[in-house]
Amino acid sequence: MDADVIVVGAGLAGLVAAHELTSKGRRVALVDQENAANLGGQAFWSFGGLFLVDSPEQRRLGIKDSFDLAWSDWQGSARFDRVADEDSWAVRWARAYVEWAAGEKRSWLDGHGIKLLPTVGWAERGDLRADGHGNSVPRFHVSWGTGTGVVEPFVDSARRAARDGLLTFYHRHQVDELVVEDGAARGVRGTVLAEDRSARGVASNRDRIGDFELTAQAVVVTTGGIGANHDIVRRYWPERLGTPPAEMVTGVPAYVDGRMLDISAEAGVRLVNRDRMWHYTEGLRNWDPIWPGHGIRILPGPSSMWFDALGRRLPDPCLPGYDTLSTLKHLRTTEDLAGHDHSWFVLTQKIIEKEFALSGSEQNPDITAKDRAAVLRNRLGKGVPGPVDAFLRKGADFVTAPNLEQLVAKMNDLTDKPLLDAAELRRQIEARDLQLANSYSKDAQIQGIRNARRYIGDRLGRVATPHRILDPAAGPLIGVKLHILTRKTLGGIQTDLDSRALGTDGTPIDGLYAAGEVAGFGGGGVHGYNALEGTFLGGCLFSGRAAGRAAAAQSA
Repeated sequence: MDADVIVVGAGLAGLVAAHELTSKGRRVALVDQENAANLGGQAFWSFGGLFLVDSPEQRRLGIKDSFDLAWSDWQGSARFDRVADEDSWAVRWARAYVEWAAGEKRSWLDGHGIKLLPTVGWAERGDLRADGHGNSVPRFHVSWGTGTGVVEPFVDSARRAARDGLLTFYHRHQVDELVVEDGAARGVRGTVLAEDRSARGVASNRDRIGDFELTAQAVVVTTGGIGANHDIVRRYWPERLGTPPAEMVTGVPAYVDGRMLDISAEAGVRLVNRDRMWHYTEGLRNWDPIWPGHGIRILPGPSSMWFDALGRRLPDPCLPGYDTLSTLKHLRTTEDLAGHDHSWFVLTQKIIEKEFALSGSEQNPDITAKDRAAVLRNRLGKGVPGPVDAFLRKGADFVTAPNLEQLVAKMNDLTDKPLLDAAELRRQIEARDLQLANSYSKDAQIQGIRNARRYIGDRLGRVATPHRILDPAAGPLIGVKLHILTRKTLGGIQTDLDSRALGTDGTPIDGLYAAGEVAGFGGGGVHGYNALEGTFLGGCLFSGRAAGRAAAAQSA
């Protein structure tokens, strides 16, 4: 045997699994198609959001959360409807994950040196129904150091294990086959790729210079999802979401290619829920791209007005920060919108200063660098945060103007032909602005703004004081062209609660495990149809831990 356990994929789930294995003295071969600069994978680039329930941070802010409330939210969002089959393990994984988020997760993170910001964000506020999709309370805890800070302790663990002779890195090794013999995983075969010294995240070559084979007692697959492979995204795009866009921006590096899903299927692994996926509707073209088609997601506060490509205000619950997939469904299934791949935010300078944040470690250098003074200055000070201001000045999707007519003219310049009518936008915006005369309103978005400001975290650093969009004192006006941004795979390899990969007959394949996004973050679809946010990193941590512990026990 070349190792006790082979871990395929050096992203967060793979590093966590490797940590669990080496901490128990197992010899690990860590195989990845990218170079050493890419340790941590997609998680490195994330904002570092973590879903926690009834945390000290929540309690200090007066948030009353509980397992029962979180589990109700999770079920209302997931809408598991294949419980007898494809969701059979996903439901069990979901409950186990929420129990972990409400229990040991906070202390486990702390034990690994992962600290959290004192504020708690209110992501994915939902579909406006108590038993429907969304978070009833703020649960989005941002890691100190963003995703980079979450990845760091497990990268350090892998490097220590390598120095101690317990872990061997196989960079630039692309797995093409899972070796399963007599019903048991025995190793992997694949292609050795030519050396590539590209910086982290930059697309690398796929030049073949040789072949390899590794053997072990167990194999753990942690190779991520499909977000950078638009062909696979379109292949499995569900009918319920209408037609896939002709053009999308890409929210993950090029190596998130989905290859190992079909390779796993060829080895007899059962794939489930492949029609479940999560793509954002607030994507921007990055003015300073790192990977091909690099897109950045706006993390919006609730105040921007959202219009479709033809200039009609989106219906409830398609509000900024509320219900991602309902918005995606509306934009892709409304008949006269099928030929348009974009929508619009219209907002004011006052809103962008308070409410705009951008997802990603590189777009939040103050938090990533753990610079407390910069965080206080950028998040609570006046003016537009630096990374947002860079997009405002340099981004291809931003236009500004002193009045609505000039703004609409500039917005129309960003499309092949003029689709927006200034008079119609004015009618809708003025109707919205009239709703601000009282502290109560019939407009659901205005209600949501006032509701958000009852939470101290939103009032201080996330939600602008309610004001008229057309108030010159709040200007200039800003228009933002929004694109569909690919991101998460919600289905994948079906696993039991020990992260053992199941075969097509539903029984575990001896010695084969899967964790992270390739396993739908556990069970082949722990999120069901909808994510509550802050669950990507947490899913990698939880399932990677389970896979590492189970593989360590098997290889004892």
